Amino acid sequence: MSKVVACYKWVADEADLRIDADLSVDFSRVKGKISDYDKNAIAEAVNIATAWGEKAVGLTFGTAKAKQSVKDALSRGLEEGYWINADEAADADGAAVAKALAAVIQRIDDVGLVVCAEGASDTFARQVPSRIGAVLDWPVVTSVMKIEIAGNGLMTVRRLDDCMQTVKVQLPAVIAVLPEINTPPIPGLKAVMAAAKKPVHEFKGGDLGINFTPKTKAVEFKGYVMARKNVIFKEGEAADKVRELAAALRKEGVL
Repeated sequence: MSKVVACYKWVADEADLRIDADLSVDFSRVKGKISDYDKNAIAEAVNIATAWGEKAVGLTFGTAKAKQSVKDALSRGLEEGYWINADEAADADGAAVAKALAAVIQRIDDVGLVVCAEGASDTFARQVPSRIGAVLDWPVVTSVMKIEIAGNGLMTVRRLDDCMQTVKVQLPAVIAVLPEINTPPIPGLKAVMAAAKKPVHEFKGGDLGINFTPKTKAVEFKGYVMARKNVIFKEGEAADKVRELAAALRKEGVL
């Protein structure tokens, strides 16, 4: 077997976002965190590597602010960290991110599997895993909710809109996992202290020979306000209220 690479993203913590009266988004007090969905990817990479008796490593692409993510990632069971330090990461789209991650994956010795989340918790664009596979020319399996080791490959279960699909994939490969695949453990004090001693490899974006110019660009962030109808059912017995509610939901197309 071989190394398992967990790709993750350092994102803004949505709990710190503030929406102003004009619906503009205030990022001034926002701290960073590892994307919630990427914590599932890290945990699954560690689980698979442990079953193989191999090493799980982490890889992220971000600005200088992303450096603080490495220790957190390593405390979650990863044995080495890889960090691509590039100012361009702040405006990079899925194509640029995938090219950067793939470039470093190709520089890591003996990689057999790349594990990503289905999407990041800030954008959930669902592009990066498939794009990594395209750059590496590896098979990609997305929407994975269960994984079993099967010989020299993996047996995966995908959750689609109206069914489940079982797919066997040969390695090396890229898989994108859904949040329900596991429950990421919370690192204990011992794991956090041990993370500080694990090796970290830094790459400068300019050394990868990649054009980071994005093909798409965010031009504005606006807060969203839900227009609630505030319909209240207060007359009659409980059963009558339930019937009225069900009728109203059917009228709206919810049921």
